[in-house]
Amino acid sequence: MFERLDSIVSKYNELQIELTKPEVISDYNKLKELSKLSSDLEETVNKYQEYKDTEEKIKESKELMNDPELKEMAELEYSDLKNKLEAITKELEILLVPKDDNDGKNVIMEIRGAAGGDEANIFAGDLYRMYTYYAEKNNWKIEELHAIPGTSGGFSQVELMIKGNNVYKKLKYESGSHRVQRVPVTETQGRVHTSTATVLVMPEVETSNIDIKESDIKMDVYHSSGAGGQSVNTSNSAVRLTHIPTGIVVTCQTERSQLKNRDRAMNLLKIKINDEIRNKEEQELGESRRSKIGTGDRSEKIRTYNYPQNRVTDHRINFSIMSLDRVMDGELEPIIEALINEDMRLKLAGESFE
Repeated sequence: MFERLDSIVSKYNELQIELTKPEVISDYNKLKELSKLSSDLEETVNKYQEYKDTEEKIKESKELMNDPELKEMAELEYSDLKNKLEAITKELEILLVPKDDNDGKNVIMEIRGAAGGDEANIFAGDLYRMYTYYAEKNNWKIEELHAIPGTSGGFSQVELMIKGNNVYKKLKYESGSHRVQRVPVTETQGRVHTSTATVLVMPEVETSNIDIKESDIKMDVYHSSGAGGQSVNTSNSAVRLTHIPTGIVVTCQTERSQLKNRDRAMNLLKIKINDEIRNKEEQELGESRRSKIGTGDRSEKIRTYNYPQNRVTDHRINFSIMSLDRVMDGELEPIIEALINEDMRLKLAGESFE
């Protein structure tokens, strides 16, 4: 661990020298790149210096323990400093865990009603509401990109852009199949049904470097529609793009201009294609390279929302909380924190694969 820390300090000091060079200061992109690298290392460097300072103070306390008049005070200080050093060591271990470069990014979230017909779509709408409330609690901004309302409420499909601080870090574990157990509003005999909705979370990426051949894209245009399918304008402004090689389809109807909708749809298409490529690469690396918390596969059952028992269970970490009502009102933090902590524990134990 200390060899890695010494290497990080050396790299940080080199960056400080680089950042003072005129040719770097005059190059905005280079300055931005090196400043970010420096910023990423700074917390670890400062914590390591705190470790060294504490070690030095421990040595001084041990020497003072030889003085009869100062022994009692030195022993107390020594004990406190040993505890502090242990705490700093744990913090350094966490800082050395490889970070996910996507953690600070905004996300595209897609929610679909799956098994269960109308009830699945209604549940997809409930998840949409849950994530909207959670976003508000985190001061994130939500922008609806595309929605297909369900015939009895909720959504057959809805796509959102969620922007803010560390959005992907907190929402990346939400990809998968969410199962609900409750009496549907359409049930006349009071029987509990099980339905599912799927969630897909993708980090927003820089799309200017992702090339797509125009010949690989099929574009359809149609009237934008609102709830119930009614047309919200009389022009063919809504755009559907199909990437023929992968079969990925995206739709955008949020803008009045067909050109703007196409640009937004193309951006979303590139993000989805990038996510598809990234998932395939992870699969090719093998099971040992993927997170034990979850693969992000939409078919993977990750969580059950049991309404009769007011219980939410995350199956990946065997975590249950008896406050489903509050969770559905956006109080997701206890579940998300449990997932983050378990992922960190696995990484510290050398059992994670990123």
